[in-house]
Amino acid sequence: MKFPLFLILLLMMTITAFGQTKNPNYQEALAQKLGGDDYGMKMYVFAILKTGNNKSTDKQFIDSCFAGHMVNIQKLAAEKKLVVAGPFGKNDSAFRGLFIFNVSKIEDAKALIATDPAIQADLLAADLYPWYGSAALPEYLEAHEQIWKSQP
Repeated sequence: MKFPLFLILLLMMTITAFGQTKNPNYQEALAQKLGGDDYGMKMYVFAILKTGNNKSTDKQFIDSCFAGHMVNIQKLAAEKKLVVAGPFGKNDSAFRGLFIFNVSKIEDAKALIATDPAIQADLLAADLYPWYGSAALPEYLEAHEQIWKSQP
């Protein structure tokens, strides 16, 4: 049985219309600025920070490394290369914290993580994973700058 071309086109348009939802709030310029794909998402690198192999008990050395760790976090955030950072609570996995880097390649995240004094001293180690998340994630940093009272 042969179907007329207009019926085939109508069927294709119907399938396409039902298969997609259009966002009435979509802002193309913002999506492009943030590097979002059609779903408003993009690739990042997610880092899980763990206790490193350095078992030093030298408090001054440890304090210095972690002070540098905090300075490095602030530097990378100001450069918009780091969009999320924070510690975990106590856990059985030796997980200490997480980073979400605003880069799409593991190699780029390795270069950024290498700038961290606590990583350099092996007080912390990092496992890096590709992660697909909202392209708007970096936008929260501006709001964060307006809500903290004191720095750690």
